Parts: sequence; C-alpha cells; structure tokens
Amino acid sequence: MPDSIILIVDDNPENLTVLGELLRSHYQVRAANSGPSALRLAALVPRPQLVLLDVMMPGMDGYEVLRLLRADESTRDIPVIFTTSLDATEDEELGFTLGAVDYITKPLRPAIVLARVRTHLELKQARDRLQEQNTDLEAEVVRRMGENLLIQDVSILALAHLAEIRDPETGNHLLRTQEYVRCLGHALSSHPRFADVLDSHTVELLAKSAPLHDIGKVGIPDHILLKPGKLSPEEWVVMQTHARMGAEAIEHAERDAARPVEFLAFAKQIAHHHHERWDGNGYPDGLAGDAIPLAARLMALADVFDALISRRVYKEPFPPEQARDMMARERGRHFDPDMLDAFLRVFDDFCAIAERYVDSQDSVDAKHRQLTASR
Repeated sequence: MPDSIILIVDDNPENLTVLGELLRSHYQVRAANSGPSALRLAALVPRPQLVLLDVMMPGMDGYEVLRLLRADESTRDIPVIFTTSLDATEDEELGFTLGAVDYITKPLRPAIVLARVRTHLELKQARDRLQEQNTDLEAEVVRRMGENLLIQDVSILALAHLAEIRDPETGNHLLRTQEYVRCLGHALSSHPRFADVLDSHTVELLAKSAPLHDIGKVGIPDHILLKPGKLSPEEWVVMQTHARMGAEAIEHAERDAARPVEFLAFAKQIAHHHHERWDGNGYPDGLAGDAIPLAARLMALADVFDALISRRVYKEPFPPEQARDMMARERGRHFDPDMLDAFLRVFDDFCAIAERYVDSQDSVDAKHRQLTASR
C-alpha cells in the first residue's frame, strides 16, 4: 500500500524523526508537531488513511485532537492509533471510548509499529471497499425501484386508456383529475380530520390510483356509453354498473398479485365509490358521510369539477368560476364539507392544472369522429 498516506503527530522532534524514517520507506508521510497542525494536515485532500497520534502533547492533547477529528464529517472515518507512554487502563479506555482503533506504547518498536499500521490500513481499505459496494448497491436498488415505479405508472395509464378509448372524455381528463386529487390531498394534509392519514406517501398513492376511476366503463355496451343524448332510466341503471365492474376488475388484480399492492386498495375504493354522495343519494351503494372511503370522496370532487369545465360532444364547458359556484352549493350534499372548503381554498391551483392539460378543439373533434365511426 505505497500510496497510503500516514499522518504522524508528536510534539517530540526525535519521535517524529524515528517514525518518519521508519514509515517513509513504505508509505507517504505527513508530520505534525502539535494538535492544531495535525487537524490542518488531516483535512488536506487527499486525506490520510491512518493517523499515529501522541497522547501527551502541550496545549491540545491527543484526546482533544481525536474528539475534533471525530466531530468533523470529513475526518471522522480516519482510523487513529494512539502512541503513548501511558499504561493506565483508564487511559486506554478513554481513548477507545473516543474512537481510537489501537494503542502502541512507547518506546516504539519498529516491527510492532509496521505490523499495527499494515493491519489497520488493510482494515480501512476493506471498510472503504464495503462502503463503495454498499453505495453501488443502494444506487442500483434506487435505479431498479425507479424503473419499477415507471413501469407501474405506465401500466396504470395504459389500463385507464382502455376505458378512455371508448369514453366521450379525452385523455387529458385522466391527467387533470390525477393532479386535482394530488392537489386536494396536499391541501387537506394539515386538516385535523385528515392529518393522520393524508401523509405525502398516501397522497401520492391516491394520485397514482386516480386514473383507474372509470376502468369499469370497458364493460358498458357502446349504445349506452356512446349515446349522445340523455340516457333512459333503464340505460342509466346499466351505466351505473361501471362502478362495481371497475372495483371487481381491480379486486381480481389484487388476488392475482404475488403480494399486496398498496395503490390497488385505493384504486378499488375510487372505482367503486367515486359516484357516492355525502348525503347518501349517490351510487352504487348509497353510502353517506364518512362511510364513503376518503379516496372516493377526493375523486368525486375532482371528477365533477373536470366534467363541469370540460367540453363534450353534447355540451359546452362551464367557466371555472361558474363550476366552482355550482359545486359550492353542493357542500354537505354531494361533497364532504371540509373537502369542498379545501377545494375553494385551492381553486386557483385547480384552474392552473386545467389550463396546463387543457383539451384542444382538435382533440375534442378527433374524439367525436372516433366515437361516431365506432357507432
């Protein structure tokens, strides 16, 4: 290990000379005759791989030097061997408590010094290699997790687009409602009713789940799903089944998974219950109040807002301000009151999201042509 740098520290010039001559034939050597000088030399780049530190020095003794080395992030991992004429057990205990890796007693014997130095340099190199391997492994784990999350996100959107292809809504509806859910979730994260459950991780899972809210529409017949006018009572009953069919499809995916997938639980709640109303007059189960899953209540608000402000082949969009006022009147009826209040607080953010993912007239016309051709 000829490239290894050894820092020797001793206030006695004769000891420095002896150690320097002994070690220079094997290693690069830096020498310091005081504590402050030792700290400066230890901080130089490249940093030493090992320090031989005298305990008894005037001013700043070896114990204080070691304390300061360990307190500095750039030098805390450099192994330190004390060189001392002290032989009291309590002195050794103090040194080891502070972080010294070994003691060499004076008078120094060359064979002992070289053996101890070589041993601790090898240990230091082994620790460094292990640290590098751990760092590389952690980076690989992060990379693979990122790939898995990307694949998961793409798969979710691909599934959601299966329903969207046959739906009068455009693809940007998925992006807008996903961002609305994320925005509203963060806005409610400090509310006393929701703070315990809406941490940042949960909010991201909810947003990840949101695009699957209408996945059940793949099971609705074209003559109902694509009907440009008002549905008959019989047709409306069939249309409502998309909520239950979506939840059942996700439940099948859950059962087939090798282990639980967090976001699927939220996706199932959203698909099943995002058409429930706070007052109990929604579908498919007529749930009311807090009996409606939190995820579904968030999705209900996001979905209604987007439906109101979006152009459809059968209607013009409402201005966002008019949509806001219409929804405000549904506080405590269609919507959870606290969620509606949060929506009003972040209304400008909702508008910014809508503008970011706005549907162009061309996209609406293309959707209309696609659906007309399919009929």
